Amino acid sequence: MNIQQKIIRLGLSAFVLFMAAACAPKSESSAAQVTSTGFVCPEPSPRVDFDSKEINIFTWTEYVPADIIDCFGLVYGVDVNVDYFSSNEELYTKMSFGENVNPYDVVHPSDYMISVLIREELLQKLDQSKLPNLMNLDAGLVDAYGATKDYLVPYQMGTQAIIYNSETVTNPPASWADLWKPEYAGRIVAVDDNRVVIGMALLALGYDVNSTDEAQLEEAKQKLIELMPNIRVFDSDSPKTPLLAGDVDLGIVWNGEAFLAQQENPAFEYVFPSEGSIIFYDGMGIPPNAPHPDISYAWFNYLLQGDVFWLTLVDYPYTNPNTAALEFAKANHKDVYDAYMASPITNTPADVFAKGHEVQDLGTALQLYDQIWTAVKE
Repeated sequence: MNIQQKIIRLGLSAFVLFMAAACAPKSESSAAQVTSTGFVCPEPSPRVDFDSKEINIFTWTEYVPADIIDCFGLVYGVDVNVDYFSSNEELYTKMSFGENVNPYDVVHPSDYMISVLIREELLQKLDQSKLPNLMNLDAGLVDAYGATKDYLVPYQMGTQAIIYNSETVTNPPASWADLWKPEYAGRIVAVDDNRVVIGMALLALGYDVNSTDEAQLEEAKQKLIELMPNIRVFDSDSPKTPLLAGDVDLGIVWNGEAFLAQQENPAFEYVFPSEGSIIFYDGMGIPPNAPHPDISYAWFNYLLQGDVFWLTLVDYPYTNPNTAALEFAKANHKDVYDAYMASPITNTPADVFAKGHEVQDLGTALQLYDQIWTAVKE
């Protein structure tokens, strides 16, 4: 039985208990809310007051557990509207169009895009007094967000590295540079992210992942053109899918996707390249023209609850900075907790983060990366 099946069974067990309680004499407390999977929704703690009747969220595909989204709507009696994107660039394009086409109350940027949105005043400064559940986060880990925490509620973090199928790849890669081996032709899936793919090419060449040197970037472009025969597909929606289907047997993926792939097929191995992984930090912010900013704070606080956030360990297990969530899982769902803690894919070693490379806001130099990306994918 995999972890997803276990959580469903746990949720259904809780539902049975709930139904039994419903047959008992009524008390003054309201009945628990239950999602379609049988998950019993925790009550908001604290319950945040607001006037809005709906919330509009723009987030990554396969990143916020469906039970969390459903529970928020149930416990507050509001409509939760969710749109999905596959890259930071897609998020930026939608947000930069203006008020009439940017109706979001919560957006979910990551990496360098956080700084871009702050610089271009596309995120509003948060009222920290309305975010009591920030105390649930590991201060040491979220220090990595720096001053962006004024505009952003930390969500998850992690690495982008190499995955391979140990049953089919007889000569496994140990570095970014190894991905250029001719034997890997047509066998690689890569996230559709120009900063990651161009960044790993720069690292393979011995350059900075944030290089703005035009000669170095031209060299990286030519190297990526050489790599293209090895890449069968770009996929940022669910890069684990072609791996599990057997369409490819190597990949440049996020650690959460690698963990889920390994859960389904233990033959998959995750490699931290010798040049260093590319690390990321994700968060949630409020656009300056959000139509329902009051409800955004209710969403942030509910998501940050330990008895809510722990669901990310099951559905989308990246590196989790929420101490309360880990403590809740340890006490109530030890199999989930143990699987997370035992895996260096999710519970990333400190030395891996220390050796990692963070992509940064490059200002106008970002246009150079856009030009390279267009040329490489033509």
